[in-house]
Amino acid sequence: MKTLIVHAHPEPNSLNGSLKDLAVSTLEGAGHEVRVSDLYAMNWKAVVDAADYGPQASSPLKVASDSGRAFEAGTLTPDVLAEQEKLLWADTIIFQFPLWWYTMPAILKGWVDRVFTYRFAYGVGVHDETKYGERFGEGTLAGKRALLSVTAGGPESHYSARGINGPVDDLLFPIQHGILYYPGIDVLPPFVLYGTDRMTAEEYRDVAKAWEQRLLALESTEPVAFRRQNFGDYEIPSLQLKEGLESPGRTGFGLHVRG
Repeated sequence: MKTLIVHAHPEPNSLNGSLKDLAVSTLEGAGHEVRVSDLYAMNWKAVVDAADYGPQASSPLKVASDSGRAFEAGTLTPDVLAEQEKLLWADTIIFQFPLWWYTMPAILKGWVDRVFTYRFAYGVGVHDETKYGERFGEGTLAGKRALLSVTAGGPESHYSARGINGPVDDLLFPIQHGILYYPGIDVLPPFVLYGTDRMTAEEYRDVAKAWEQRLLALESTEPVAFRRQNFGDYEIPSLQLKEGLESPGRTGFGLHVRG
């Protein structure tokens, strides 16, 4: 298995840094190939601008069309091209990050904004009366798997169904469904750690064992059963879930998960 780890934490000696290092040693120890994109260590440029798309960038800038043109012409900046190559190389992508303000750190969102360009991660396939492009289960990155490894400072009860922060699956839905599943990546259930601001050394030993077990089971873990866009569950072109397909007890984001 070939695994790309995209790591987003500014402190190498943080819990996130330790989990990233443990993932590398565990996977390599099991005979897998591993590459790491440590975004803070790379001083990753987190903002999209005209410089990403070369001298042919339009004025005013049109991010979607300019990124697609530059992708197809091979004129994206070398840092973006390198990350796209890593994604194409990988079988599995692990995203290691803290939950900040209910989402990923800005540097990681900036990695998505710049790397997931038009014609690479979206804007692929045909649009007709039966299909609305190749996305949500299809696309350039179909067949790959991803896992979010997330640390949260608050206790687990805060992220429960009745918790004040909302269910963690809802908080992660825009990332798991809207960013990763959109270009076809199968998403594994996340590895979430709670109360990490007060974690003791003894607690970390238990966490490390659990993380190793998740890593060694990556190839056999069933992905989240998100509904595929073009396979009968949605009306085209409205993309409304068809009547009668609701799973008992599922509402909101949960409607888009089978079972």
